[in-house]
Amino acid sequence: MSRRPKIPVSVLVVVHQSDGQVLLIERADHPGYWQSVTGSVDREDEPLELTARREVEEETGITGGTLRDWQLSNVYEIYPVWRHRYASGVTHNTEHVFGLTVPTGTPVTLNPREHLHYQWLPWREAADRCFSPSNAEAILQLPRFTPLP
Repeated sequence: MSRRPKIPVSVLVVVHQSDGQVLLIERADHPGYWQSVTGSVDREDEPLELTARREVEEETGITGGTLRDWQLSNVYEIYPVWRHRYASGVTHNTEHVFGLTVPTGTPVTLNPREHLHYQWLPWREAADRCFSPSNAEAILQLPRFTPLP
């Protein structure tokens, strides 16, 4: 059974608490690669907010919180190691950035096929830990969208 190629439109969701702690998850397919929640739209007409909520739930088990579209997007070259997931010739992805504020103590249940571990880190430290430059930059934007102590 062949898989349908991924659509090169995705979301990046910075899951955070009101105190500036940011959730990072470690990729199962690349241990040591820490990131925020990410994922591609399932259908061309899937609303980005729905994609963001779906991906957060699939990857972390989190279903609540306040989701905010930060109205930021990044166009980046897809890492060669992941290009086989897309249609032939697709080399770039457009990523839309969201923030999700959750209460302190929100339980996290990882999908073990996708992620190995999670950690809550202060936002600057979380940005430093990300393997993806666009993910790090998104986390550094947190104070623009959320008042921090």
